[in-house]
Amino acid sequence: MNLNVKFFDELTLAELYEILKSRAEVFMLEQNIKCQDMDDIDYKSIHCFFWEDNRVTAYLRAYYKDDNTDIVHIGRVFTLRHGIGLGRELMIDSVKAIKEKTQCQKICMDAQNHAVGFYEKLGFQVTSDEFLEEGIAHVAMELEL
Repeated sequence: MNLNVKFFDELTLAELYEILKSRAEVFMLEQNIKCQDMDDIDYKSIHCFFWEDNRVTAYLRAYYKDDNTDIVHIGRVFTLRHGIGLGRELMIDSVKAIKEKTQCQKICMDAQNHAVGFYEKLGFQVTSDEFLEEGIAHVAMELEL
């Protein structure tokens, strides 16, 4: 499967609609997160996703944290299909794409606690104590490039 990597202005209307639909499915319906998903960060993000059968099946967005070009923040990470390696493929391919498209030295993220082991296997390290984000336990994690 090929990773799609696009800046906001490069997304087709169908891709944008499917990204937002899938994010709502995962974060609002499955995880019961009640926040404004469309937060204007999408405009300045690189959108990395897998597209299958006219559906976004895995996704993350990446953007400069606080306009610091040394640090890229990733978020809104999800897969619709579990247990088949899709998340691992998304992360490995996205990290490569981020390295190619930015000048960053570090990738950081706020990871849900249940996913920490997954991200650690990919080289991320926990850099904070546990905190709540939208009522879900998270930790900050970083990957030095």
